[in-house]
Amino acid sequence: MKLDKKACIITGGGSGIGERAARLFASEGGHVLVADRDRTNAERVAAAIEADGGRALAFGGDVSRSADCQQMIQACEAAFGGLSVLFNNAGIFPAADGTPEETSVEVWDEVINVNLKGVFLGCKFGIPALRRSGGGSIINTASFVALLGSAAAQIAYTASKGGVLALTREVATIHAREGIRANALCPGPVDTPLLRELLADPAARARRMVHIPLGRLAQAEEIAQAALFLASDASSYVNGATFTVDGGITAAYVTPE
Repeated sequence: MKLDKKACIITGGGSGIGERAARLFASEGGHVLVADRDRTNAERVAAAIEADGGRALAFGGDVSRSADCQQMIQACEAAFGGLSVLFNNAGIFPAADGTPEETSVEVWDEVINVNLKGVFLGCKFGIPALRRSGGGSIINTASFVALLGSAAAQIAYTASKGGVLALTREVATIHAREGIRANALCPGPVDTPLLRELLADPAARARRMVHIPLGRLAQAEEIAQAALFLASDASSYVNGATFTVDGGITAAYVTPE
């Protein structure tokens, strides 16, 4: 099993990519702390994992709050005896996030606090725990928009994900010789409830889909599989990478008709 008894934290684990990753990591033998600011969702996912014979713990908290992140790490160490995999996956994408002129300061602050500060806090308090466990893997969810500009404006989200990419490279460089790897996972558009809502308008959906060579959105399970690779020892020499899983979006100049 790829994660046999490895203690894993997955933030945003109550839905979408995080939920699929939590279930997948547990099926591969990982002991999973499912963290989500919606504790009810975290408990639902953890209960489903345990019903399938896995080990899981639900944690309700906000990754943008220092005290919550400290308590999350402590809960993982207390329950599972350490920390080997930290998947900083939690993120938000408000509908009110648009151009610099349209986006309020309040929306900007909220997005940066969750998407970027939350990753920083996860690393800040998670790295000592990884060190105590003899090393491990950090996976930070960035996005393909960290690599490309988007005319479908989402300025705070794009800026936050670019920050995650830069932060990940530096963490990877600083801590490599401690046996701590860090990589940025850059998904393309994923078929999650959040994106389905944003693309409910057929014109908006068509505008996005035309840029995807594969002609479809990713499934959360496909992104979770990429995260599993980065979490496991199969990626032991992968460090500081921009791991792009986008159906070919960033490779394409034009797409098939």
